[in-house]
Amino acid sequence: MALYQQVKDFISRKIQEGTWRAGDRLPSEHELVAQFGISRMTVNRALRELMEQGRIVRVAGVGSFVAEDKPQSTLLQIANLASEIRQRGHDYRCDMLSVERVSATLEVAAALDLRMGASVFHSLCLHRENGVPVQLEDRYVSPQQAPEFIAQDFSHIPPSEYLIRNAPFDQVEHVVDAVLPTPEQAAWLEMPATEPCLQLTRRTWSRTVPVTLVRCLHPATRYRLGSRFRTDGNTVIG
Repeated sequence: MALYQQVKDFISRKIQEGTWRAGDRLPSEHELVAQFGISRMTVNRALRELMEQGRIVRVAGVGSFVAEDKPQSTLLQIANLASEIRQRGHDYRCDMLSVERVSATLEVAAALDLRMGASVFHSLCLHRENGVPVQLEDRYVSPQQAPEFIAQDFSHIPPSEYLIRNAPFDQVEHVVDAVLPTPEQAAWLEMPATEPCLQLTRRTWSRTVPVTLVRCLHPATRYRLGSRFRTDGNTVIG
């Protein structure tokens, strides 16, 4: 095993076992050099790769610390974000920013198989975990597939949950991009506009007819996306 990998495995094991918890300070580079009898360059590589993997946070002139765990949402299914957050024992809140009828842009019309300028529903909401914004949801809905969407009181049920109940889908497409938020998006997410976000773009269909196009923007420092599945394509639970 490469020397830097030994350091990575040592630190990862301590974190996995719970010996070092989120926020705990790690041994200094000098201490790790002495412990493993290796060069500072090798230790630095191990710490740098752990930081890139999101396991630790490095603060110049201060040291390295165990990173906070970032919640993970599935990619293969449409996750119920409210349920995920509550299952972690945390408070969930959805702030509706707008619900309106708009004219479809060329991009939205193409995604929903409508003519440009056609009437579509548009909703914008902010999902919070323990009061902290974790997702900005920007959604367009085909009126033909969910005609009552705009009349709903989304203070009781989020738009995604309403659509799952009232406009069932049989196909879903997910695309993930790394993007920088606009100044307005950064303000809603309460984050610097210079920090990256993970953008999950989703489209759903019912009997080959598009239902919705939604972009979910997540601050990369607070959230991650992933799935575990078997070779037959089914997700693994637990």
